[in-house]
Amino acid sequence: MTLLAFILLLSFLPAESARSKYPPKAASNPVFGPRQVYGLIDGSVTIKCFYPPTKVNRHDRKYWCRESSRSCLTVVSSSGYTAPSYQGRASITDFPEQGIMLVNTSQLALADRGTYQCGVGLNGRGLSYKVSLDISEGPNIPEEAELFYVELQDSVTMTCSFGEDYVSMRKFLCKMEKSGCRNIIDTYGKIDEDFTGRALLSNEDTKGSFSITITQVGWEDAGLYLCGVGFYGEYGETKELDLHVYEGTNVPQGKHTIFGVKGSSVTIECHYDPTKKYSLKYLCKWRKNGCARIIENSGFVLDIYEGRVAMFDNPENGTLSIVLNQLSDSDKGYYWCMTNEERERKTSKELKIIEGEPGLKGKEEVQAEVGSRVDLTCSYPCKYYSYEKYWCKWSSESCTPLSASDQSQPGLDVSCDTANKTLILSFDSVAATDQGWYWCGVKRNVRYGETMAVYLQVAGEKAADLSPELLNLDTASNAVAPSNADSGFVPQGRANINAGVQSTAASGSSEQSSGSNNNALFLAPVGTVVVVLATAFAVFKYRQIKKSDLVSVGSYRTNISMSDFETMKEYGANDNVCMKESQETQLGGDEFITTIADAESAAETKNAKRGSKEDADLAYSTFLFTSSAIAQGCSPGDSAAPATDPSTWRGQV
Repeated sequence: MTLLAFILLLSFLPAESARSKYPPKAASNPVFGPRQVYGLIDGSVTIKCFYPPTKVNRHDRKYWCRESSRSCLTVVSSSGYTAPSYQGRASITDFPEQGIMLVNTSQLALADRGTYQCGVGLNGRGLSYKVSLDISEGPNIPEEAELFYVELQDSVTMTCSFGEDYVSMRKFLCKMEKSGCRNIIDTYGKIDEDFTGRALLSNEDTKGSFSITITQVGWEDAGLYLCGVGFYGEYGETKELDLHVYEGTNVPQGKHTIFGVKGSSVTIECHYDPTKKYSLKYLCKWRKNGCARIIENSGFVLDIYEGRVAMFDNPENGTLSIVLNQLSDSDKGYYWCMTNEERERKTSKELKIIEGEPGLKGKEEVQAEVGSRVDLTCSYPCKYYSYEKYWCKWSSESCTPLSASDQSQPGLDVSCDTANKTLILSFDSVAATDQGWYWCGVKRNVRYGETMAVYLQVAGEKAADLSPELLNLDTASNAVAPSNADSGFVPQGRANINAGVQSTAASGSSEQSSGSNNNALFLAPVGTVVVVLATAFAVFKYRQIKKSDLVSVGSYRTNISMSDFETMKEYGANDNVCMKESQETQLGGDEFITTIADAESAAETKNAKRGSKEDADLAYSTFLFTSSAIAQGCSPGDSAAPATDPSTWRGQV
């Protein structure tokens, strides 16, 4: 007996689990109208009936008939027939594009009480709905329920208004059931579990008015609802809303629950009627107290979603794709696709965030200077090998595709196991206008897949070539060759020095004179130290003269110790600072040009003999040469030849 009871219980489970898949008996009829209509004697009534606006139904016969014991007798039809007793007081109007028929009956009498049917096609063929008509003497009649005819998986918006006196009171929507009126949603933040994420209550501009929107309407949502203020059965006001669900035609809906990997992206697809034109399409995130708009086709993007969300519209097949990347736990929730069309479907999607590794990888931020070369890289795994790949520059209105180069060169035998592939977006010379968000993404069959966002930060203006007039020549001319420990300073010192040479070559004699006077005044306090060092240097150099080699540098010949030359070549950029351009001889690498003196010069060198007086004269001349070099802004060893005639040295201290 127990086993039999268990089997009987199991037989009911499939029916309960399929409640949302199959329509209830009341919803199996596609034609829908009011359950009860009230009229006054000598008054009139208008009955609104709905039917699916298919091509067949739009052109088929519409009728209004009265039930009898055997059949349903036609009162009036769209084919032009009107029953004799209703001549002049009954009419039917069809609106095929909207799927609505209106039946009007005037001069009502008590004899008009009864049960009627509004239908499509032939009488009694199933496409009809029963309506009960009640006639009273008045003076008041009950308010009829407002009808809502909704396609399966579509959305509906119901508006209720109760006046300014009820502005501060609780507003709610409940569904009539045998046990009472089950609360669906209210302004206190309470919402039924079955309607979480797909029901929204919003205040209207008119005081005391509010609207309730329900998305993804299913068979189980059909029924009688009450919208009201206050508390049902205790105090306040209510209004009846009769919701009917019918099976629609052709607009797909896709999955209602989507999953996104943390740090990656997700694509929310919304469908709309491609035959209609909408001035506004947008995505909002559902909350109990409203739906915050994230992005619109008008170009609006909520600040916190800048660079993270983009909208791609395909009007040919009525698909709106919204891509959201850089996902985090805070992004989970319900998202609604909306339009400004009141009767258009509103799509609701639930986003769940899961742990995992993003498929597309790369630097999230890249910094560059204006004019430099920049490469944005994006690596993709083997599963995206056959996908279409793209780079686009993000803006609030779109993500405009940019040309990119695929670094891989796939052949017929390329194995995806060898290495990941890379997609590169290159800038030969980045500009300030290139700063912003860039997306690397994949798509397949016009369906957008995973994306990765990279922010390109362009740091100001690139350092321009320094103008000779703006250079600090004092700093350049007094630059000292750094030691090995300070080798990091070499590039900067050399750059400044080379710029000083250009400035000297370009400036006139008057500017040189002014610069020399300023330098002389600046170096006066250290003159004594320089004199001592210069004298010692001169004596030391004279003692090395006899063992020096004769080296030709340009058009000049001079006695230079090869050991000194080897030491100084490490700072070749400093050796020619004060040398005129015509006197410089460029030596490549470690190459030195050594010439053999002619016989006369060799003899003069060999026979040259100097006494103590000549040594003193040489030291004095060296001192004068050093002082002159300092006055011109050069260190004593910086020039291989004097800038003026030696005859003018004497007497100038």
